[in-house]
Amino acid sequence: MGNRVLVDRLKRKGVLESERVIDAFLDVPREDFVPTDVKDKAYEDRPLSIGEGQTISAPHMVAVMTEELEPEEDDKVLEIGTGSGYQAAILSRLVDELITTEIVPELAEGARRRLSDYEDVKVVEADGSIGYEKEAPYDKILYTAAAPEIAPEVFDQLKEGGRLVAPVESGFGQRLKVYRRKDSDIDEEAKSSVRFVPLTGEAGKNTE
Repeated sequence: MGNRVLVDRLKRKGVLESERVIDAFLDVPREDFVPTDVKDKAYEDRPLSIGEGQTISAPHMVAVMTEELEPEEDDKVLEIGTGSGYQAAILSRLVDELITTEIVPELAEGARRRLSDYEDVKVVEADGSIGYEKEAPYDKILYTAAAPEIAPEVFDQLKEGGRLVAPVESGFGQRLKVYRRKDSDIDEEAKSSVRFVPLTGEAGKNTE
């Protein structure tokens, strides 16, 4: 199985719709972003361990998150939680500039290596739970770990008209939420139930 088969499956599931996102999926080999011992499972539609207690999300979830973000060619995007770098690689094919933060040094180093051939991607070893103000503001912000809530300073880094997509903890598990900044207010829309590893760092679940 390879990218073409995976994309066809995701299209049939209805989670891949826009041609730009489809082309990005076709252009990024997922096996480049999984550990050697699970490369034979790279195109299975499920999360896989990448070490350090983290995972690479299932392909259908990467598709859902990317479609919900509505990336545009001239966007500057912040990704919170680089992980293996797969989501960043997909986004790099869709936006003008991508800043992606990773709090775990080993994961940041590995992702930086894997993404070295992808243009307009900057991997930053930092606590992304409070965003990354140095490069703000952003047109779009994407979380790849479940936040207890979105830190106010992250919303402050979102441009007027900007969009933020994140899995957020709730009393009934996790929900994917889409936030839009409009006239200095934040509109919130709850989407499907999801399951992500918890966000760590100052504004995360684990603050040790």
